[in-house]
Amino acid sequence: MRKQLRFSGVGGQGVLLAGEILAEAKMCNGGYAIKAASYTSQVRGGPTKVDILLDEEPIFYPYATEGSIDFMLSTAQVSYNQFKTGIKKGGIIVVDSNLVTPSQEDKSHFKIIEIPIISIAKNEIGNVVTQSVVALGVSVELSNAIERDVVFEVMKSKVPKKVLDLNIKAFEIGEQYARQFL
Repeated sequence: MRKQLRFSGVGGQGVLLAGEILAEAKMCNGGYAIKAASYTSQVRGGPTKVDILLDEEPIFYPYATEGSIDFMLSTAQVSYNQFKTGIKKGGIIVVDSNLVTPSQEDKSHFKIIEIPIISIAKNEIGNVVTQSVVALGVSVELSNAIERDVVFEVMKSKVPKKVLDLNIKAFEIGEQYARQFL
C-alpha cells in the first residue's frame, strides 16, 4: 500500500536528511521508495520540502499526488503555508508548535499535532542540530508508514559517529512525544 509523506521546513533544518533516511529504510526493508526534494537557491532559510513515496510495488511516477499526501511534518510557517495544500483532507500534519500556527480552517481539514520539535532538540537533547532526528522519531511513530527498527538502524548509519548518542536520544525522545497523540 502506498504511503505519501511530506517534510517541510527551511534550508538547514535537516528535512532532506530525514526524507533520505525514510526512503533508504523502506528500500532496506524490501520495498520501493522515491524522495523528491524541492528547495530554493538559498542554502539556509528558504522554503524546503521533500516528498517521500513508500510502496511495496514499483513506483512509476516519482512525485507525490497533490491532495492525497497522508502525512506532513512542518517546522517553518513559510513552508507550512506553501506546502499544506498537498495534504489530503483528514491527513495528519505535525507542526513545530513554536514556529507554525495553523489556522482554524486548517484544524477543521487536517489532524493537526503540535510538538515543539526544535525546542526539544535544543533543550532536552542539548544540540539543535538533532532536530531532524527528533522529527524523524515523531514521524515514524505517527505516520505508521515504515517499520521503526529499520528506520532507527538507517538513521544510526547516516549521522556522524561523534553525535550518534545524541541522535539516538533524539529519535527516542521524538517517539515518546509522538506517543501521547496515538
